[in-house]
Amino acid sequence: MSAFPLLTVTAALPAVGAVLTAALPAATDARRRDRNKAIPLAFAAGVLVLACVVAARFQPGSAPFQLTEHQSWIPAFGIGYSLGVDGIATVLILLTAVLVPIVMLASWHDADPVADDTGTFERSRRTQGFFALILAVEAMVVLSFEATDVFLFYVFFEAMLIPMYFLIGGFGDRTAGEDAKQRSYAAVKFLLYNLLGGLVMLAAVIGLYTITHTFDLPTITGQLASGKLHFSGIAENALFLGFMFAFAVKAPLWPLHTWLPNAMGESTAGVAVLITAVVDKVGTFAMLRFCLQLFPDASKTFAPAIMVLSVIGIVYGALLAVGQKDIKRLVAYASLSHFGFIILGIFALTTQGQSGAALYMVNHGVSTAAWLLVAGFLMSRRGSRLIADYGGVQKTAPILAGTFLVGGLAILSLPGLGPFVSEFLVLVGTFTRNPALGIAATTGIVLAALYTLLLYQRTMTGPVKPGNEAVRDLRARELVVVAPLLALLLALGVYPKPIADIVNPSVRHTLSQVHQTDPAPAHPVTTALGGNQ
Repeated sequence: MSAFPLLTVTAALPAVGAVLTAALPAATDARRRDRNKAIPLAFAAGVLVLACVVAARFQPGSAPFQLTEHQSWIPAFGIGYSLGVDGIATVLILLTAVLVPIVMLASWHDADPVADDTGTFERSRRTQGFFALILAVEAMVVLSFEATDVFLFYVFFEAMLIPMYFLIGGFGDRTAGEDAKQRSYAAVKFLLYNLLGGLVMLAAVIGLYTITHTFDLPTITGQLASGKLHFSGIAENALFLGFMFAFAVKAPLWPLHTWLPNAMGESTAGVAVLITAVVDKVGTFAMLRFCLQLFPDASKTFAPAIMVLSVIGIVYGALLAVGQKDIKRLVAYASLSHFGFIILGIFALTTQGQSGAALYMVNHGVSTAAWLLVAGFLMSRRGSRLIADYGGVQKTAPILAGTFLVGGLAILSLPGLGPFVSEFLVLVGTFTRNPALGIAATTGIVLAALYTLLLYQRTMTGPVKPGNEAVRDLRARELVVVAPLLALLLALGVYPKPIADIVNPSVRHTLSQVHQTDPAPAHPVTTALGGNQ
């Protein structure tokens, strides 16, 4: 157990920042608004420092859960305040801590009051409330990655829905050109879908407790490994499906994805990044931490069906992305396709597949943030989300067009950029388990190239369309947003070893809990002397 509660402090800092930011008096001018925004940005920067400390203190290959903390919370029901991180949680906390200040900088003016046709400034929402909600989301996401008590995880898994609901419905996209009804619809749909998943999970959490009489994940997995605890087949399958349903909604997995295009389409670009690059990662992370480790036999039973759903999601999301007319809905369907790759790697139950899935969570977060935030800068200049309204932007804003291209190339997994390595590992791991599904999943790569390059061609190349003449290039603040994301894409593409070294021991531990090994090669390699390798 850690002497200093580093994990608690890492999660508490953004929570404290959220409260202090929300308590700030409303600013009456731009200078005071900027000062109010600097406070939550400073808290987010502090979280990044603490996340780096967590990563530095984590020792790959040592104990499965490190920097652990435990305090009794509700002893009558075996509920404890138990925290700990494995390698996958460590890199996802770091990803969250990197993206949140970038999202804040990118969203610097997204919640500012705007003048209506009469010149009167809109005062219906307070700017600092927007940034307070972002910090609240960060606190709950970090705690979800840290929680090793199943009930504690459930609390924050559900609690993060509330600030996200207000970010979607109360601070929606101003380029939509419609009233607030669509934003309200998207926010309510997001909340209802995820609450339904949470209610199903709550029933499964209660069922788990009635069998194990504890919510402590290490205790339950230890008893399973030693043979002291054994689920009946029907009970384990039912509990697995209860947990998996909630995580599949959050992730999202086809066909439980339909809230995602609405939520991302009606959100600001920064909030859309929070949805797909931060919040949704809790779903895929939880599949690894809870579904596989708590229910190993059921995981193997349902893995083939989940892999099929993942491949359908890969192809379905990519096909719909090709046909989109709205930039953000295109990114939403592209993300659905990429989440299919992540879940496919998880349930391939191979070291390559799960290592690729863990890396994919990081790379998808960085690449989607880069692509979507640059698209957000573009849409804020033109005031439209429709692809047809753009054309020739590379002539008026060459740096914006260039960064948009690099983000798109990362989305299609170009070799040399981060997502390529993770996608390659997922496909290799899937092919060794199920060649047919591995081959089918590769169609997603072709379709990704199609929707990415078509989007770039229609928006950036050709003659300058009317209305795009005044589109300006990236400003200094926007370059500060984009530069670290592009640097990370290059670094993770060229040298992913530091991240892989952290996640790989956790992957091996998860597979050992499932009692799963990599399939033997179907055709052993022979040396020149005729010996098998």
